Amino acid sequence: MKQKIHTSDLKIGMYVSELDRPWTSTHFLFQGFEVRDDELLQEVRNSCEYVFIDTDKGPALKVSAKPRPMRPATTRVVIDDNFNPDLTYVLKGPPSKKRWSAEEATLEEELPVAKRIESETRNVLYSTLEDVRLGKTIDSDATKAVIADMVESIIRNPDAMGVLSQLKDSDEYTALHSVRVCILALTFGRHLEMTREELNLLGIGALLHDVGKMRVPNDILNKKDRLTEKEFEIMKTHVPLGVEVLQNTPGIPHAAIEVAANHHERYGGGGYANGKEGDNIGVFGMIGGVVDCYDAITSDRSYHKGMTSYDALSKMYQWRNSAFHPGLVEQFIQCMGVYPIGSLVELSTGAIGVVATVNRTRRLKPRIALVLNSNKEPFEAVKVVDLMVEAERNPANAPEIKKVIPAGEYGILPSDYLPLIGTEEVSSGY
Repeated sequence: MKQKIHTSDLKIGMYVSELDRPWTSTHFLFQGFEVRDDELLQEVRNSCEYVFIDTDKGPALKVSAKPRPMRPATTRVVIDDNFNPDLTYVLKGPPSKKRWSAEEATLEEELPVAKRIESETRNVLYSTLEDVRLGKTIDSDATKAVIADMVESIIRNPDAMGVLSQLKDSDEYTALHSVRVCILALTFGRHLEMTREELNLLGIGALLHDVGKMRVPNDILNKKDRLTEKEFEIMKTHVPLGVEVLQNTPGIPHAAIEVAANHHERYGGGGYANGKEGDNIGVFGMIGGVVDCYDAITSDRSYHKGMTSYDALSKMYQWRNSAFHPGLVEQFIQCMGVYPIGSLVELSTGAIGVVATVNRTRRLKPRIALVLNSNKEPFEAVKVVDLMVEAERNPANAPEIKKVIPAGEYGILPSDYLPLIGTEEVSSGY
């Protein structure tokens, strides 16, 4: 009997019958082996996120096993206000030596923690935006605390926060946009193998990147139609206004302010507020621009319908060099996956589903929450199919993603089917 387990639960004596990737892409000589020593155990953990074990040939994982220990959510990283790291290595792509493992926790383990942290982050941001609106001083310690927790959650498993970033409300766009941008920036920074200190700096800047909007007149900020040219010029002042607020706030590191200052600058020029271009924008500013744009164009507003994630990434790839650093855009696409979490897709079988988790080793093979069967009829309960596992079990007839379809098609809202809790894994019949 086969049992799917996370590699951190793998023990000496267990028999590995399947990997989460093709055997040919690993260093293992045999297809199927007993884990006989610590060296082999560590090699499996370094190579795979999960494996299938044969419980007829070795011990099974007890269902009652205790959850893997996690880094405490209260971990704090002390950031010097003048700490300004050299991030030029980021522009060359992630280093070959990985700083972070694939995941330290499963989605199911991390999600409750992530929910609490995301809620606390929203509360801190609401308070911060209100303080800025009233001309009060921002509580930088509260911001640093929630960012430190968010960093740890994303290090453990970025998909948990990624799922939560699918929750969108056009009536709370400014606040929720800032939280989503923060999640995207930290997930991207993790992909780029940034240090814990660098992630905390990036997160502070990303969460606070739009605080200047609280100094923009409400009739412009909350306008339901497109802004006039004159109104847009006023809206653009949110950048220098935000920088002024952050510079006058004790405890906000200088490097974090770069996100607010430069997230509307463009790599080929033509952005605002200072007309910077190229590498003069700075790495944090360029990352801020990428994730801010991605969230903006995939979000529904009163005056436009958000793009699918697939279309947004395709557009941003076209805009490389002109709007964004080409290497960063390519890395962002790798980070998000061709089919990011929340994408509504049709499989080659005709079934319709929502991308639930990204496969970071084979980007075209995510896990899908199936909503409609091949006849476009709803399942009695949401089922899950792992396209990578399917490809390994039956390479000739494994289902594939046929196309991405707009959110709302068939009346399906992706956020209604995320996260995957209490769902059933299937391998056929859809």
